[in-house]
Amino acid sequence: MIALLVAIGCALAVYLLAHPRIASGIKVLLLTAPPVAGVVWLLVEVYERWLTAGFVVAVFVVILIALIGLLAHPRLPTWSKMIVFGTVPGAALAWLLIVTADDTLKDPGEDPCSMYYGGVGGSKAFPPQAYCRYEDGSTHDLATGTQFVFWVCFAISLALLSVGLWQAVRHPRALVRQLRSEIGPAG
Repeated sequence: MIALLVAIGCALAVYLLAHPRIASGIKVLLLTAPPVAGVVWLLVEVYERWLTAGFVVAVFVVILIALIGLLAHPRLPTWSKMIVFGTVPGAALAWLLIVTADDTLKDPGEDPCSMYYGGVGGSKAFPPQAYCRYEDGSTHDLATGTQFVFWVCFAISLALLSVGLWQAVRHPRALVRQLRSEIGPAG
């Protein structure tokens, strides 16, 4: 059932991207808001982290402005603008894999640190790091390859979003044009 819903969601995203009458800024908003809304819902309802949820919403607004500004940049080729739509989810997935690598939510004794390394698992949210801590105080890093992927995706995303934010600040009218449809009504 989940695979069917994912397939339907992907088909709707492709249709939305291909539809010429919808402004590109609205497309970006409709494609990026649902995952962020899910994260905010989890933070508020499950973890009761109101301040963190507010921070996520504020960062999303800045990133949304940067994405729309990036799309409005006149001299960047389309392929360079589309890279950010792969690197941001790539960085998010790599981050999730890193912070859950110690998997301390499993039954005691089944996490990788106690099963394979004989230590206790731990992780940090940012910079993302998962590690096993031993009784003598030494540590062993988990998911080092994933950390590399995270930092590469993060750096590329940060560079492209900085260009988009700079474009949005320099030319706010171009940002507004991205929120309006360029094609007039059919007649």
